[in-house]
Amino acid sequence: MENKRMAFETITQKNGMMRVMQVLMVVLLCCLTIAGCGKSNASALSEYWAADSQAAESLRSYVSKVTNEKDNENFIPKEDRIAVFDMDGTLTCETFYTYYDTMMFINYCLIDHPEKVSDELKAAAEEIRPGYTAGEELARNFAKAYAGMTVSELYDYAVTFGQKYTDSFDNMRYIDGFYLPMVEAVKYLYDNDFTIYVVSGTERTTTRAIVANSPISEYVSPSHVIGTEFEVKLKGYENEASNMDFKYADGDDLVFTGGFIQKNLNANKTIWIEREIGKYPVLAFGNSGSDTSMMNYALDDRNPYPAEAYMVVADDDAREWGTQSWEEKSAAYIEQGYVPISMKNDFLKIYPDTIKKSEEQYIEPEEESEDAA
Repeated sequence: MENKRMAFETITQKNGMMRVMQVLMVVLLCCLTIAGCGKSNASALSEYWAADSQAAESLRSYVSKVTNEKDNENFIPKEDRIAVFDMDGTLTCETFYTYYDTMMFINYCLIDHPEKVSDELKAAAEEIRPGYTAGEELARNFAKAYAGMTVSELYDYAVTFGQKYTDSFDNMRYIDGFYLPMVEAVKYLYDNDFTIYVVSGTERTTTRAIVANSPISEYVSPSHVIGTEFEVKLKGYENEASNMDFKYADGDDLVFTGGFIQKNLNANKTIWIEREIGKYPVLAFGNSGSDTSMMNYALDDRNPYPAEAYMVVADDDAREWGTQSWEEKSAAYIEQGYVPISMKNDFLKIYPDTIKKSEEQYIEPEEESEDAA
């Protein structure tokens, strides 16, 4: 009996130790998980963002709150985590001679296909200089230039144009102008189950071509691109007043008519976000006054979720051609409820190491002499 009692006590002790070991293992795994999560959050936005970036810390803090299911006040379900980004000047370089759609128009009219456009459009392309207004009038000329092209032809031309090199930077193709910190931000949000939309003043087909051949291509689908709209109809029916009078058949082409619908800036951004997304975004990123409607729409008091808006300030004149005053711009944006982002101080790196700012931003073309003419 004594042997049995001792054997029982030995087994009990072993079982007890095993239970203790199991508990310790669970505690250890929990600690490692928590530590791993903390490390992951701390390392987010650290590759291309400055370690002391308040804007990056703001975004990290926001994402941490809205993705925490236990935070009843701030949690946002995955299906409602909508982030909208302007493209030119927010995701990509928009300095003149790297402004994608404008330079594409100039090249199309004056270099690649002058035989396809009117003298009026050639003159419009020749007159564009730094400081020009990228407004509705210019967009109407863009629409006229691409009249007769199919949607796929314009897409392909935009891709081909992206391989050309800009004069404003050494070793930069037009497609290479994406800001590395903003690409990192897009990926960070995507990894945290945000749906990313690009809401651009550039024409939609061109924007789709740019995005699809960019570092954010994995995170933004073609259906999540909103842009300026040119009129499109079935080839052969361009002059028909209504699309209800004919039907699409296998092999039909969709072509640009030269007609203009809307420039996707200012209030139009808000309207088209509502029409195409159907809900308030919770994050908005822009860089200029033409984006403020989109910012304000996200921050609207009727938004059922907490929201934030970020504005990129082009204040870096060493690595970029920025001329904006950080003190002036940041104060104005903070007053409007936006989080300002300094390219100079928040961006640890802007472009890959192979890309450098040129000695001159823009070289005026030489005027033809009367003798040459």
